[in-house]
Amino acid sequence: MRSGFLKKVRKIVGLLILLVLVAGISFNLGEKKKREVVSDVEGDLDLSLMWLVKSRLEDTYLDAKEIDEEEMVYGAISGLVSSLGDPYTVFLPPDDQKRSEEDLTGEFGGVGIHLGYKDNVLAVMSPLPGTPADKAGLEAGDLILKIIDKKADVDRDTPGISLLEAVELIRGEKGTVVTLKIYRKSEEKSFDVDLTRGVIVVPSVELEWKEKDGKQVAWVRMYRFTERLFEEWPEKISEIKKKELEGEFGGIVLDLRDNPGGFLQGAVLVASDFLKDGLIVSQESKRGIEESYRVDQRRRGLLMEKTVVLVNGGSASAAEILAGALKEHGRVSLVGEKTFGKGTVQMPEDLPGGAGLHVTVARWLLPNGENIHGSGVEVDVLVESNFETEEDEQLEKAIEVLVGGK
Repeated sequence: MRSGFLKKVRKIVGLLILLVLVAGISFNLGEKKKREVVSDVEGDLDLSLMWLVKSRLEDTYLDAKEIDEEEMVYGAISGLVSSLGDPYTVFLPPDDQKRSEEDLTGEFGGVGIHLGYKDNVLAVMSPLPGTPADKAGLEAGDLILKIIDKKADVDRDTPGISLLEAVELIRGEKGTVVTLKIYRKSEEKSFDVDLTRGVIVVPSVELEWKEKDGKQVAWVRMYRFTERLFEEWPEKISEIKKKELEGEFGGIVLDLRDNPGGFLQGAVLVASDFLKDGLIVSQESKRGIEESYRVDQRRRGLLMEKTVVLVNGGSASAAEILAGALKEHGRVSLVGEKTFGKGTVQMPEDLPGGAGLHVTVARWLLPNGENIHGSGVEVDVLVESNFETEEDEQLEKAIEVLVGGK
């Protein structure tokens, strides 16, 4: 019997840009570390015009008491960073920086939506299972045209909105309501969806068993590469190995559908359990190849287990690294749909006062040297999402390929 989650999770379309959890800003970080900036930096930038505008505002702005110099500074810095035109390179004021850090712990407040842009319009990438967004029926590919929060006096059209601003407006206290005006292409109409905010707890991975031709298949749903994965993944390996000893083991379906990525080390951790040796991913900056990540040979817990990987347009960043590496090593077949195509590296830095800066510093390269940014990873067996059936045809095909070898 299919759950409500399964019905929703299939409905994925490919988006073209950054992935963000509404409950917290999630940047697909290149490294599980941060640099702290503590010194002032001087340059030759002519800021005289900025000081002139600031002076004019202070002299002439009607509501002078509303002028906040700290907010002015943050706004100026944000404008400086956004002038690069790279949505992955962002300045985070203290509150946003805190949410960014909370997001990668896997627990935070919000409504449970992966956000991105589709054709430069704010869009739903996918709802998290069991969250307010999922229960309200939001689907991947839904365009968000307006954000309304009556209690907070917010009525904001989304053209030109930044991801940070969208996160700020959609977040809020548990129990309060935010209304999203949605346009769904398949229905060719727009409609309002009321979402009651709640506390979102995101597991990194879950395990369920499926039976096929008398074989027990481990269906491993890997939702996100958060800090939780480093504890939860070894536990799932132990469960799989225990089941395998009982006999009639059919293999593993590693489900990376709608996984937006997270910590690179999570992808390296998981890949190392499936591969004997070799390169997993390289990091190339403007100075050339700077770092390569190879299989951790201390692991290899699932080296011999037959495995098929499920992906779709919501599989991104670290999820694409994992899927691409396993495919290139000939370890797995990929079933489903082409992945998202997010192949750049962001370095997070702590700034004075609790602010943060995330800068695109490099690109990912798969073992064959390919960068998949904007193009994604192609599948071996194409199974498109079928909105007309309650069956999870992608999962069924993956199990068929795994057990039947077809």
